[in-house]
Formats: sequence, structure tokens, C-alpha cells
Amino acid sequence: MPDRPGRYIPFSYKMMVPYLLLVMMTDIIVGYFSYHSAVQSRTELVQANAAGALRQMRDNTRYQMADLQAVSDSLFSSPSYQSYLQVAGDRAAVYETTMRGLLPLMETPLKMTAQNLRMIVYVTNSRIDEIHGNLNMDIQDKSYALLSINRLSSQSWHADMVASGEDNVWRQVDNDAEFGNLSLLRKLISFTDYQTEIGFLRITVPMKELFHSLLISGISQDSIIQVVDERENRVLFSNAPDRELSAKDGRFLTIAEEIPNTDLVLRANIPISALHQDAGRIGLITLSVCGISFVVMAVMAFLVAQYSGRSIKHILSCIRLFQAGQFSKRLALTGNDEFAQISAAFNRMAQNIDELIREVYLQGIQKKEAELTALQAQINPHFLYNTLSSINSLAHIGETKKLGAMVAGLARFYRLTLNEGNLFIPIGKEIDQVKSYLDIQAIKYANRFTVSYELDPDILPCQTIKLIVQPFVENVLKHAWFEERIHIRLMGSRQGERIELRIIDNGLGMTREALRRLSDPHQPETGGYGVRNVNERIRLQYGDLYGVHIFSRLGIGTTVRIMLPYEDGKGQRRLNEA
Repeated sequence: MPDRPGRYIPFSYKMMVPYLLLVMMTDIIVGYFSYHSAVQSRTELVQANAAGALRQMRDNTRYQMADLQAVSDSLFSSPSYQSYLQVAGDRAAVYETTMRGLLPLMETPLKMTAQNLRMIVYVTNSRIDEIHGNLNMDIQDKSYALLSINRLSSQSWHADMVASGEDNVWRQVDNDAEFGNLSLLRKLISFTDYQTEIGFLRITVPMKELFHSLLISGISQDSIIQVVDERENRVLFSNAPDRELSAKDGRFLTIAEEIPNTDLVLRANIPISALHQDAGRIGLITLSVCGISFVVMAVMAFLVAQYSGRSIKHILSCIRLFQAGQFSKRLALTGNDEFAQISAAFNRMAQNIDELIREVYLQGIQKKEAELTALQAQINPHFLYNTLSSINSLAHIGETKKLGAMVAGLARFYRLTLNEGNLFIPIGKEIDQVKSYLDIQAIKYANRFTVSYELDPDILPCQTIKLIVQPFVENVLKHAWFEERIHIRLMGSRQGERIELRIIDNGLGMTREALRRLSDPHQPETGGYGVRNVNERIRLQYGDLYGVHIFSRLGIGTTVRIMLPYEDGKGQRRLNEA
């Protein structure tokens, strides 16, 4: 506490001004994002409603069209109708069959639908007389007609359908555009050979009935709903035919839904103004809420500043945060009151603890980074590439048994290597992984090497970090060939509270200079893949008492000793270290 306390401003009053500024900034930020989020939500809601209404229109239209398709299918698949269209005999008999059989059969499907339509069947049978009414009038009820197929010879739309091979399609043909109609066009073929055309069916329906749901859409009032023929890129029907709309009109948002099994597309053109129609009201509400919030928070801040327990509450809150693990928290108190001294002392203590924690934390991070770097270098991609290349070669020459053995060995090798993502593995499985690797290499090297295992069963369940043996076996096969054949011995035994693993070969061996380079941490591992990697991982995990030692003589062979602590199957170390 200073020698002369003097006059000081209460801490709560000092905090009230920045607190109110923070509240104001928070209200501005929250208000800004709330306004834009509300406008965006409103826009998305309008779009979602419009898309839902358009899908409902599509479903209604598809239902109407499916109703007419059912009328078409009933005639197309009727055996009786087939026989009537191909009736033979004199004209009197044919006329009698037409009146008593064919026409009643045509009237039946018309009763299946409630829509007004006109059904015309163009027949190829010249014995059937034409029966028709005024075909140029608007459709006001259900009607049908029988006409000769010769009437279609002058129709360009029919020639186009024949040329393109189209069938069972919806088109505007003949005078459909003039009367606002749409036609379902379909060939009638004989079921005797499924090739001979016995007629042509045209079902015409008014578009104001077919697309009636567009006229009562639930989309915004100024929206323009259109039925577009994408094949001809033209508008067939619109709920606002007197309003023109360009394809790139920026005043509208366009949503489209295809009508299945047709070239028709429903397009809803929604005015952009409709999407933002509530923006002003949302802005006013947001501004009012933020203003009221600021006033309320200002009043509360004044009351807290006047009646609170001064700065002690803030100090206590900082201490609680520090206890909860937020060690970066500091007190920013200045002035000539007692809280400034408390703040300084608290900050010094927090700084010391924070530095100590950071030091320990950084050491832990460095250890984990070293482990990660080591793990990333564990699996040699060249082994995978070479094995896959060997598998490819075996497949080409038809060595299926060797191929199967190599694939099985590769799968077993990587299953053991990955070890379900675990860093530790029993020594028994580590040896199994080495065996899998050697099984693959035995196929590749045509059994030019032999392997013997001398392992103490007591050490097999013991836990160790994975991939500490295979890199040395791989180095033998890559660098130790001296003669046509080579022998590898894998030995493992318990030495007190330690485990010693040995990899011995009778290969080429190494010079003293090569051994020196291999143990130099500043030299790249060009000639001994994984040696320093394994040594560093063992020392990182268990300490400097453990690691890798290599003994080699040129022309005689190499011995690799791997020293590990003795641990039981649950990973509990049995060695009592100082």
C-alpha cells in the first residue's frame, strides 16, 4: 500500500465507462448480425415456401398428365381395341364392328378422367370410316374422333416425330397453340409383331385445365409462373401472359422444377422485392431491441457500480478464473489504491506460473512432434510400391498361388503395422509383422534367404513401441547381399529387467566409416533406413538407458542389438529406475 493513499476513484466507476462502451459495441455487432440473419432467414423462408409451392404445382400437373397417360395406356394395351383397329371384311361388317365395338371402347377411357379433352385416333385400316366433329373449335367437353392416318401425311410435326423416332410425348401441334391446348402423341402398334403401326393416338387437353394449379399458386402475388418447353425454348403457358419476362431479368429470382418424362419445366419468377419486403420492419425491431438493451445495461451498470463491493469482486473473479485453468488472465489495475498493489502481486505470480506451465507444455509438444515425425516415417512407401509391382507381375504371368500369398501377406503386414492406430504392440505381434514382411520378400526373392527365430516365450506378451525390428530386417535384404544366399537370425531374450532383441545376418557387413555415418544424427539415412528413427523413438519413450547398438565387420556380417525395458502384457514396466 502506498505511503500516501490520497484520493482515488472507486474501481467500479472506472470500469463502468469501458463496460458501457463494450455493451454498445456488442449491441451494434449483435444488432447488425441479427438484422442480416433475420433478413436472410426471411429470404430463405420465402424461397423455401416458393420452392415447396412449385413442387406442389409440379406434382399436381404430373397427376393431371398421369391421368391422361392412363387414358392413353388403356387404349394402347387393350387387345380388343387392337382387334377392332385391324378388323377385316366388307365395309358394312366393318362399320357394324366400328359402331358396336370400337366406338364404345373409345368412350370407356373418357369416363376415367374428369378433365375435358379431345381424343383423336388416326387409323391405318382403310376399311374404317372417319367419324369426327368440328376439330378446330375450343375444347369444352369430352369428345373423340376416328380419322384416317392419311390426314397426318401433310403434318410437319408428324414427319418430325417419325424422323426422330419420338413416341409418347407431349407437344403443341397443329392448332394447339391457337386454342391454348397441349397434346399427348403416341403411336399404336400391333401386338402381333410389335412393329406394325395400326394407328396414331392424339389426346388434346386445354392447358388452362392441365395447369390450373399455376393460376392459384401460393407464391407471392407478383410472381410469374411459366410452363416452358425446353426442347423448343418457348413459353407454353403463364399465369400472367400479358407480362413479358426476359431470361436474365435481374428483378426476379427464378426457381425451376422439371416435369418428369417430359420436356416441360415449371419456372417460378419471384420478384426480388418480395424477398426483402420485411427488411424495414425487421431493421426497426432490431434497432429498438438493441436500444432498449443498451439502456437497460447502462442502468444495471450504474447500479452495480454504486452498490457492489468495489473492486474486490473483480479480483475474486480473476482468481477464480486462474483456479479454473485460465492462466493468461491478468489484472489491469492502476492508481494509488490498495488494489493496484494486489494487481501487481497477482500478475507477477501469474506470470511466473504461466511461464513454468508454458515451459513444461512446450517440452511436451516437442516430444509429441518428435513422435509424430517418427511415426510418419515408419512405413516405407517403396515397400508398398515394390510389392504392388510384384503382385502385378505375378498376375500377368498367372502365378495365382504366389499372388494370393503375397496379397494375404501384404494385408497381414499392414494390419499388424497399423495396429488399430496404437503406438504400443506386443513383441509377439511385432515378430508376426516381421514374418509377414519376410513371407512377401520370400516370394519376391525366390527363397534366396533363410530365417531362424530364437525367441524367449516369456518376452512375447511384453509391450513395446511398434516397428522397431522390421526396418533392420529390411536393411539386410536391401544392403547386406554378399553371395547368392543370406541367413537372418532373429533372437530375443530377457536380461534381468531388460529385453534384448538381436537381428544377425551373415551378409556384406559395414566399414567403421559407414557405422560412424549411420550413428551421426547430422547425416541423412541414405544407407540405413529407419536405424536412427528406431533409436530415437526408443530413447524418447524409455530414456537413454535403452536404444539400438550395431556391430558389424566387412565381409562377415552385422549384429543389431535393441535394448528395451521389460514390461508385462498390460504395458506396466517392471524396471525400477532411479
